[in-house]
Amino acid sequence: MSGLQRGPQTQKPGSPLQPQRFPSPPSFLLIPLISSSSSSSSSSPPLFFFSSFIMAFLKLTFSSLIFILTPLLFILLDHLHTHKYYNCSSSASPSPSLHHHITKLTGISTNSTTIASVSTDFGRVIKASPAGVFHPLSVTDITNLVRFSYEGPQRFTIAARGCGHSIRGQALAPGGVVVEMRSLMRVGVERIRVCSTEMYVDAGGEQLWIDVLHETLKYGLAPRSWTDYLYLTVGGTLSNAGVSGQAFLHGPQISNVHELDVITGKGEVVTCSENYNSELFFAVLGGLGQFGIITRARIALETAPERVRWVRLIYNDFSAFIRDQEWLISMDQEKKKKGFQYIEGSVIMEQGIKSGWRSSFFSGGDMEKIGGLGGEKQQGPIYCLEGSMYYNNVTASKVDQEVELLLQDLSFLPGFSFTHDVSYLHFLDRVHHGELKLRAKGLWDVPHPWLNFFVPKSRIQDINLGVFNAILKNNNSMGPILIYPVNKNKWDERMSAVIPEEEIFYSIGLLRSGLHDLEYLEKQNKEILHFCDQQGIRFKQYLPRYNTQAEWMNHFGSKWDAFVQMKMKYDPRAILSPGQGIFTSSLVDHHPNE
Repeated sequence: MSGLQRGPQTQKPGSPLQPQRFPSPPSFLLIPLISSSSSSSSSSPPLFFFSSFIMAFLKLTFSSLIFILTPLLFILLDHLHTHKYYNCSSSASPSPSLHHHITKLTGISTNSTTIASVSTDFGRVIKASPAGVFHPLSVTDITNLVRFSYEGPQRFTIAARGCGHSIRGQALAPGGVVVEMRSLMRVGVERIRVCSTEMYVDAGGEQLWIDVLHETLKYGLAPRSWTDYLYLTVGGTLSNAGVSGQAFLHGPQISNVHELDVITGKGEVVTCSENYNSELFFAVLGGLGQFGIITRARIALETAPERVRWVRLIYNDFSAFIRDQEWLISMDQEKKKKGFQYIEGSVIMEQGIKSGWRSSFFSGGDMEKIGGLGGEKQQGPIYCLEGSMYYNNVTASKVDQEVELLLQDLSFLPGFSFTHDVSYLHFLDRVHHGELKLRAKGLWDVPHPWLNFFVPKSRIQDINLGVFNAILKNNNSMGPILIYPVNKNKWDERMSAVIPEEEIFYSIGLLRSGLHDLEYLEKQNKEILHFCDQQGIRFKQYLPRYNTQAEWMNHFGSKWDAFVQMKMKYDPRAILSPGQGIFTSSLVDHHPNE
């Protein structure tokens, strides 16, 4: 079979990152005409005229049959050839025929080094090999690949991979094809375009948030909502939610998107927003990659601050800690005083102050001072409230007074407030600085058995008692334990992302590294989830990976039926994002062209 046709590698003129109309997948082989030469003969005696006529007739008939049947034979062979290509099982070991025919597709690599590079993710807990890795040169190439699978007699699965920062194999494609989205960054086509007059940026789904930040800052602008770590792709975080300390004020990243370009599981390119093709727009945001591949997002911007007053406050009373957090996230409703624009928190266990990227905030003396709280008088962990106030050169003279007034109303331990003043860029890129230190020690590319979940406000005390003070009491693992509240009214219920039902819920992240104790940490994660189930805590996992569809149904709750309907409409053959494990086989029994 001929290889996949490469699409054009330049964008059409017009609106920013305007979607293109893409060509159909490769056609069948063209069959040349079959001709035969015949030599002229001398006239035959009348006795042989009839027999010669019969022989000529038979020869003509035979040639005609060959002319008619040969193309049919080639088409049949081509069909069988195609059938072998699409025969992609869900196992981690692709069939020999699939491996053989994938090598004939332009842009797909099957060498062992390339396969190994996409056979695991940041979590390094799950490993599964694809049959091939696709390196697109344009959005058209991705469209052709998806349509190639959708229109074939048997599908193969496709996973769009950004930075592979999933933690449970969600970015993998066992036995299928992984699309290296970041290959689009090498084309030389401008894929981040800022519109300063209308305060938005168009960014390709493969673009890193750190690059979006750098480009928007050139115009004095920046997106409003972030993740803690910026070396993630736009399409990757928008397929989940994108949550950080700004979420209480601006909502998650998915609440700050105006428009998307999406390649559906049928190989169709759709531009969608709240006002047109809205059904797909809301389904894709937080949809775990189940309905389409995001190739462009139009993201809301705000005027970027220049500086950040970055504060950390220490508590030994959990009730005071959460009371202050909840008051702070409600301050955008009040106009009496200026509040923080970023609010997070963390739980500091006995060894926690020395582990993870967050310890880099504190000096050696600060760490010793905080560590001294863990004596005999201190029962259980201590807690750290983290807040940031943005400002610029015009408001610099006021920021000290505003921070001081704000802290007067908080109940942290006297003498345990710590402040840094940094640039806005430095603050947003704070985790990367910690990453570089961990990489230097060989502690970054290790297993990350992370557990992220949302808990309703009414049950957060149960989490403190049953998890922080019991299950994790003797925790000595590396990595921070995050806990901070979020306002539900900043999320859009029409989107696929699921959250608890209460108006305030907590985001909890156990971001631990399993260098030597992976099995122990995995067991502990299961114990925590079991505790929540046993106590009737109606939590929702963030970045989930379940093993059964019954678990997925429970996860999505009232959104499940709509989720299935959207899957039937936009990816009925369950081609996209197989690593999530939600739909393990096609939802339709017949070929889409029948």
